[in-house]
Amino acid sequence: MAHELIAEMVANVLTVVAAPGAQVAAGEAVLILESMKMEIPVLAERAGTVAAVRVGAGDVVQEGDILVTIDL
Repeated sequence: MAHELIAEMVANVLTVVAAPGAQVAAGEAVLILESMKMEIPVLAERAGTVAAVRVGAGDVVQEGDILVTIDL
């Protein structure tokens, strides 16, 4: 079963923290977004393995874009 982390706003991808294959805990940051000069961490909602990171540093994401897929 997979869980997708979705962008909640238009933002720039500042940093990609987790790579595919990485184990993440619930509440752990997987990406850092930047919007209006504020850094916004994107946190894993559940523990699992990062299956795919669909964005890279410098990308602009739109509300509703899939950012990361985590296999539970």
